[in-house]
Amino acid sequence: MRKVLTTREWTILISIIVYSFIPAFGGMVRILELAGGLALMPENPRALANPLPIISHIMGSIVFCVAGVIQFLPSIRLHCPSTHRAMGCILVIAGFVSAASGLWMTWFFSFPDVLQGSLLFSARIILGFLMIGFIGWAVAAIRARNFYKHGALMLRAYAIGQGASTQALFGIGWIVIWGTEPAGLQRDVFMVLCWLINMLAAEILIDRLTRNIRSSIPEPI
Repeated sequence: MRKVLTTREWTILISIIVYSFIPAFGGMVRILELAGGLALMPENPRALANPLPIISHIMGSIVFCVAGVIQFLPSIRLHCPSTHRAMGCILVIAGFVSAASGLWMTWFFSFPDVLQGSLLFSARIILGFLMIGFIGWAVAAIRARNFYKHGALMLRAYAIGQGASTQALFGIGWIVIWGTEPAGLQRDVFMVLCWLINMLAAEILIDRLTRNIRSSIPEPI
């Protein structure tokens, strides 16, 4: 991979890995705690009562978000198509696991109102099903050899999956400015806005890609 990727692609890869680090690190710490390790984070009674969904969500999300960025690098698709296909199969499974476990926890776990109100509950349900739908549609698109639609749909699913990274980044800024974490309705609105930012960024990238494709097509004589 060292010789395949361009300098710009390495920059993108490293940036996304760093961007994903906070939720990924927090998730791994939580898994170690559930495995009997030292407790470094605030106690989560839902995770202690039923650890399987949260472990599944953490592992699926880490694979989907951290390894997923490799799929968007043109050099990998061009020079290592077998790697792209093999990793794509893994990421489809990871994405389904991440979204399905997130839906399960949202529906069956009991959250206090300060952590999840009706707005955040509804958003998590809608976005969970959207993520599953985008991934499934992307699989159908690649089977039909529609590479552009496949990439656009996976990018939309990736934007949803990366919600925790955006929430962690802006959450740190919120704490620095206000001295405390958002709670109640403020938290609901904050979390939803972070997802909307991601989805808007994905649509901007898709639109830019569409313009580049159209500009590369020669005008009819």
